[in-house]
Amino acid sequence: MKNVGTPPPVDVAGTEGHAAQQGAASHGDGRTRHAVARLLLERGPITAAAVADELGLSPTAVRRHLDVLVAEGEAYTREASPRSRRGRGRPAKLFLLTEVGRARFGHAYDDLAVAALRFIAEHEGEQAVREFADRRIAALVANHREVLAAATDPAKRAEVLADALTREGYAASTRSVGSGEQLCQHHCPVAHVAADFPQLCEAETAAFAEVLGTHVQRLATIANGDAACTTHVPTARFADPGGDTSDTVQTSADPVPKGRQNTAPIPDGGESV
Repeated sequence: MKNVGTPPPVDVAGTEGHAAQQGAASHGDGRTRHAVARLLLERGPITAAAVADELGLSPTAVRRHLDVLVAEGEAYTREASPRSRRGRGRPAKLFLLTEVGRARFGHAYDDLAVAALRFIAEHEGEQAVREFADRRIAALVANHREVLAAATDPAKRAEVLADALTREGYAASTRSVGSGEQLCQHHCPVAHVAADFPQLCEAETAAFAEVLGTHVQRLATIANGDAACTTHVPTARFADPGGDTSDTVQTSADPVPKGRQNTAPIPDGGESV
């Protein structure tokens, strides 16, 4: 009978130590890559050799980090001009950051937008801010009017609108709830600006009511501190027991009710109606 021996004990401490070393190495790579990217930001277009000289790294290490930045869409290359070429051989590659790469260092676009809108409000009045907000959302919706008009009912139009908003950077989705659909925008590119200028949210809600062809109600907004911008889109009309249906055929938009501001949304960003 074959005697099977017991396996050797696992060196837990050694395994954990190896994992810690890998984590430290990864953290170090991240810091070095950030330094490489910053040099591209400040000195680009720049060659790999110049980056290596500036940071005191080996050309091989620098090229590895540059290759990762290019592969992740944060940097791109172009050839140096013939006039800057020294000697014979292939022209040197120059490295530059893309807009994605620049984004890792942040932008002041929100501050600029807020300052611009404050200037408009001070010199032209609040109505001018409202007109700007209306024109902005009208331009966004205009690109999708035909496909929205082709949808047969409010529920379908809400789905089409969610797809359109996603293409515009709002990461939108819909979910069915009782008397209608909830349109959830999980990202808002202008949330920081809208926190100071709620006219942006109000104009957006009114535009939703217009393109969906039904009364809608904004339940929550990212600008107000909620997890998502949530808009209720009714898909069924309920007749009043006394026969008055005047409240069931509106196409206006309600702002976030004061009593419901800062309410806690349900897990996927919606809220019960």
